[in-house]
Amino acid sequence: MELRQLQYFATVAEELNFRRAAERLLIAGPSLSQQIKALERDLGVQLFDRDRRSVALTPAGAALLPHVRALLEQANDLRHEVARRAGSEPVRLGYTQWQPPGLAARAATVARLLIDTWAGPSHVQVARVADGSLDLAVCWVSAGDLEEKDLNARIIGADRLYAVSRGADTGDVRAGETCVLIDDDATSWSTWNAYAEQLARATGARVVRIRDGGITGPAFFDHVRSLRCPVINSPKGQATQLPQDLVRRAVADPEPYWSWSLVWRRAEPRSAVLAVVDALTAGAGDFGIHQAGTWIPDIDPHKLVAGESREGSPR
Repeated sequence: MELRQLQYFATVAEELNFRRAAERLLIAGPSLSQQIKALERDLGVQLFDRDRRSVALTPAGAALLPHVRALLEQANDLRHEVARRAGSEPVRLGYTQWQPPGLAARAATVARLLIDTWAGPSHVQVARVADGSLDLAVCWVSAGDLEEKDLNARIIGADRLYAVSRGADTGDVRAGETCVLIDDDATSWSTWNAYAEQLARATGARVVRIRDGGITGPAFFDHVRSLRCPVINSPKGQATQLPQDLVRRAVADPEPYWSWSLVWRRAEPRSAVLAVVDALTAGAGDFGIHQAGTWIPDIDPHKLVAGESREGSPR
């Protein structure tokens, strides 16, 4: 059993999709499958139930996952401690499922960047920056969390969300004619749930409550098939290839956007961390979120409010 195999297991457990996990890990899909099978042989248990349509954790896999995450955290802490003692402490950056193109190369011009191996949910990564486990995170964050946890944020990217529906109609759909899924598992989906609730209130989109984790993956497609309205796709599913019986439709009136923030502590004492912030956000615009006809939630820190900067302090 190798540490990298445990990282592979954790990534597949987060994605519940071998292809997406392989893309995140930058390895070939067959190699990932072989490594998971080797780990299962070493441990003597099956970690995933998988067929052609879906991947799910077995009870043994679900029980193992928190221990693996803790071990990966310890490995990262060890690397951090070794670097600190060597006098070249890196800047530790975490992310969710998205990183801006060329992130490592741009940061390398000013500091040594250590990209955390565990891509946790946005609210988890925000908390890790606040408690010092990370120096920076690329994630979605609310204005309230910035104030409560004494953090700063700059916009570093944005996704225009689209809808998925049955049939052959690929034309635009009004936001008020869509559905948004909200999952009962707030531990995993609290950030998306907060966004979806605001979108529904602002546009009249219909809220559909689920409890199967079907915000992404095969379960999401099953919800689309069962509902009679186009369903807003979450940012985690932006790059997922659709099944042949489903189509992608642009959402208009308004166009919903999801912002990606670079988050760091307001009292950050290390110049290297602040240099990475500047390097990664230099020349960044608003990524289209402030164009006419667009929408972002009121809780988004990049919502333009008179008298406030995007880092949450008075101009």
